[in-house]
Amino acid sequence: MTGTEHADNRILGRLRSAGGQGVVTVQERFDTDVDDLWSAITDPARIARWLGEVEGDLRLGGEFRAHFSLASGWEGTGRVEACEPPRRLLVRTVDNVNSGEQFIEATLTADGDQTIFVWEERGMPVSLLAAYGAGIQAQVEDLGAYIAGRESTDFGTRWSELHPPYEELAADVG
Repeated sequence: MTGTEHADNRILGRLRSAGGQGVVTVQERFDTDVDDLWSAITDPARIARWLGEVEGDLRLGGEFRAHFSLASGWEGTGRVEACEPPRRLLVRTVDNVNSGEQFIEATLTADGDQTIFVWEERGMPVSLLAAYGAGIQAQVEDLGAYIAGRESTDFGTRWSELHPPYEELAADVG
């Protein structure tokens, strides 16, 4: 399966803890080349079509503001910590509500006409791993729908479907 051609029970993520904080890793394969996928995750106009608004400088060392209005509703600021086009993007984010610092790292690997995409987010409380896992997978599925030219699913509905299996995964994280 590629993009958002998913069965409701298909779980793309892995959960773990490191240094007392949660880590969510979601991997998916997309039917597009690495340059197109890189553009979809770094061009603010394209990001707005699948995730939400991003304003600012998305180059190495650049700072930005974001509102993930199409997905979780997250709002905050960030800084680009690493940028290796079209293979790796690492951003540090701080949300507007509790000022918690987190890192989102995206890696892209070309595989023929497809691209393997890995989104790893770290720094959340371990107690919230299931919620983050479900949310990140839903966002990655929305990216896949955008790449494939399809409509995104309703984020809240998809999150509700994904949350119970992610709760089972989180129960095994110590």
